[in-house]
Amino acid sequence: MPHFETSDGLTLYYSDEGQGIPILCLAGLTRNSSDFSYINGKLGEVRLLKMDYRGRGKSDWAKDFTTYNIPRESQDALELMDFLGIKKFAIIGTSRGGLCAITIGAMAPDRLLGVAFNDIGPDLNLEGLKVIMNYIGQNPPWQTMAQATEARHSVMAGFENVPQSRWREEVEKFYHQTEKGLVINYDPKLRDSVLAVPLDSAPDLWPFFKALSNLPLAVLRGENSDLLAADTFQKMRIALPQAIMATVKDRGHVPFLDEPESLETLQNWVTQLEQAPQNQGA
Repeated sequence: MPHFETSDGLTLYYSDEGQGIPILCLAGLTRNSSDFSYINGKLGEVRLLKMDYRGRGKSDWAKDFTTYNIPRESQDALELMDFLGIKKFAIIGTSRGGLCAITIGAMAPDRLLGVAFNDIGPDLNLEGLKVIMNYIGQNPPWQTMAQATEARHSVMAGFENVPQSRWREEVEKFYHQTEKGLVINYDPKLRDSVLAVPLDSAPDLWPFFKALSNLPLAVLRGENSDLLAADTFQKMRIALPQAIMATVKDRGHVPFLDEPESLETLQNWVTQLEQAPQNQGA
């Protein structure tokens, strides 16, 4: 398995497949690079890079849980790109990954080729954040993968027309089976890191979002999302009218990315990346 070492000594997992414009996939808060398996081979000729954040997936857990924060995770992403010798790259950011993309845009604006946001924006719905706090860092109540699969639809608000086979894939991505039941596959202390920051204390991200206006952008929103509110989605459309915007039917937070609306949006975004003059030879 490919890994690299961060400047503070953690070993993080990544994957690197394909050739073309480099696109770094950054997952949600408690999730990992396996989220993006649904788009493998579906975006054309691109170099698809995926990284497990510190404390998640196949990456090391940090001794200091306070390093589970967006600036440090964004720095980790930049260090991965440096390790691979990639100067410029685009990002598909799911939830927290989109916030990392905005942060990277502020930290190193000359590195970004474009951003696709998956159900995330400059404002976060507090009700959606409270839902996340109900489960982050805690093992699920189910004893087996089969039980978790059966229950998944009832706990995933806003999702319709999802086959059981997909729910099975999902639970296998994010839980480990043990003799005592299912356990999460990330550091439980991620909860402590999130709790250390009040939910209503987020900085104003709109200036940093608008600063991406010169890049190819795409924004996906789950039709029933409880984190990216419909009015925020509309404000994003007004702020950056050139962005490719799409609502994904029958999805909450977050779309899987292989829905027809998601794939069409991402494929059109990749075409824009390829055609952008500043991206030639990236």
